[in-house]
Amino acid sequence: MFRRTFWFTAGAAAGVWATTKVNRKIRQLTPESLAAQAADKAIDAGHRLKDFALDVREGMVRREAELGGALGLDAPVDPELPVSRHIAVEAPGRPDRVTVHRTLPCNSDNRNEDH
Repeated sequence: MFRRTFWFTAGAAAGVWATTKVNRKIRQLTPESLAAQAADKAIDAGHRLKDFALDVREGMVRREAELGGALGLDAPVDPELPVSRHIAVEAPGRPDRVTVHRTLPCNSDNRNEDH
């Protein structure tokens, strides 16, 4: 009698445990739950990407300061020397600079190009 009661209780406990596990897994696989999990992972990835970008920016600023100190760019300017202007390679939107655009020849017989 004790043996039957033991196996009956063990079987019932295993059934309850299996049913609980299956129901929990089914709830995890609903579309709403999957969408929430994806949103949480996207937010987490965004935070990690932002932290990475901030670390890169901090390292860049630190390295620029090191290079500026090594090259003497942060040294005080001698008032007797002429000041030279440094213009970037391309500075769009500057009113004091005329931008020249190059165009390609228009006499192409290629029928596959977009017009």
